[in-house]
Amino acid sequence: MNKLILSQIFIYPVKSFCGISVDTSDVTERGLEYDRRWLLVDDNNVFITQRDLPDMALIKTSIINNTIQLKHKIKNIDQISIPTSFTSGKELNVKIWDDNCLALHYNSDIDKWLSKVFNKNCKLVYMPDSTQRFVDNTYAKNKEIVSFADGFSFLIIGQSSLDDLNNKLDKPIPINRFRPNFVFTGGTPFEEDKLKKIKIGKIIFDVVKPCERCVIPTTDQDTGKRNKEPLLTLSGYRKINNKVMFGQNLIQHNLGEISVGDEIAILERKD
Repeated sequence: MNKLILSQIFIYPVKSFCGISVDTSDVTERGLEYDRRWLLVDDNNVFITQRDLPDMALIKTSIINNTIQLKHKIKNIDQISIPTSFTSGKELNVKIWDDNCLALHYNSDIDKWLSKVFNKNCKLVYMPDSTQRFVDNTYAKNKEIVSFADGFSFLIIGQSSLDDLNNKLDKPIPINRFRPNFVFTGGTPFEEDKLKKIKIGKIIFDVVKPCERCVIPTTDQDTGKRNKEPLLTLSGYRKINNKVMFGQNLIQHNLGEISVGDEIAILERKD
């Protein structure tokens, strides 16, 4: 069988905004460095994502000189910068899914920019190192913690899986519809479903749970527009318990650096 090679790494500093493709990243306690440490919340301090606000896809994100630069892809709006190092904000108790987390609120200037862009009241918050949000006990191995990601710090998808899907679609879609952290080449379509434990570079991961797909993959990440694909096609052959599955969630054993081009060693396969 041909080798599995890590071909792309993505981080999403602000949850549901554009991802950033990187060549190298550090695997930290709660995920890749910078990944989903920032979050938008509403007036009730409840998290906001592309599920409710597809235009979040239109905010291009970059990290330059210890600041996060936010820029709208389409609207002619001045970009805004946010410091990545942040410890002095007002503490807010924010809700993400079933979890309540202590987060730090930035400031009203950033909120005004975001509220203007989305035509909706919202606030930007940051998850400080002191906040510990735990992975679901059903899947956790050692009380792992997670950022503002949905439930797990890492999502992996094989390029062959996307190619297989695109062969069934009238119009092919890019991998950004599925917002993975890791993409790999090699193997057969849905090779990731067969894996139980892997090693990427020097980092060992357990492959713990298939990813249930919500409406976000139907959102064009360049326009914010939605249609029925690819969920309509996927529902014909990727449904388990009435949920469409695409990609696998991972939990790390150790910390360190990971790079595009790293070989993915299969340590254990599922029965």
